[in-house]
Amino acid sequence: MGFLEKIFGKQTKEEKTMTDKLNIGIILGSTRQGRVSPQVGKWVKEIADKRGDANYEIVDIADFNLPFLGTTDGTEPGIAAWNEKLANLDGFVFIVQEYNHSITGALKNALDFAREAWNNKAAGIVSYGSTGGARAAEHLRGICGELKIADVRAHPTLSLFLDFENGTDFKPQALHLDNVNAMLGEVVEWSGALKTLR
Repeated sequence: MGFLEKIFGKQTKEEKTMTDKLNIGIILGSTRQGRVSPQVGKWVKEIADKRGDANYEIVDIADFNLPFLGTTDGTEPGIAAWNEKLANLDGFVFIVQEYNHSITGALKNALDFAREAWNNKAAGIVSYGSTGGARAAEHLRGICGELKIADVRAHPTLSLFLDFENGTDFKPQALHLDNVNAMLGEVVEWSGALKTLR
């Protein structure tokens, strides 16, 4: 119940719109120093926010200080906070960089630190690398299947050579806009459909 609802007994139109919309997390898949995933995530969020079809937020796995799975007793507060964050989301957009033909160790670790919080939700993938991050995205799709995450088909692929200057300054080509919107549209549609299963 919102603040104004408590006072006036009903939700304002703006509050109702916010609570009726799906919550989609844009997950930054890298934690290393000098990473470019925050630039890509910010770009995706700017496009997403213009759509007005869901509540979008950046979720940075670096903020949770997750230990390596199996190396501690599992009581670190970041583990519970990570699972709580995921549980409150209806769908995801993974920002994926390709490392040695796969996803980063940090992203795999974060994926492994939750199970039910991923289940029966949808996800899109925005990948980048020397070949657009396509091989990392394909590995991620297999992991998504095991976690009961329905990954959508539309897949923006960004080139380190064409969409970044000096490999660090993100300057995406305009041609990616349609693909990002197509991916977001599928994520919202599928997330809404899958919500009925939870």
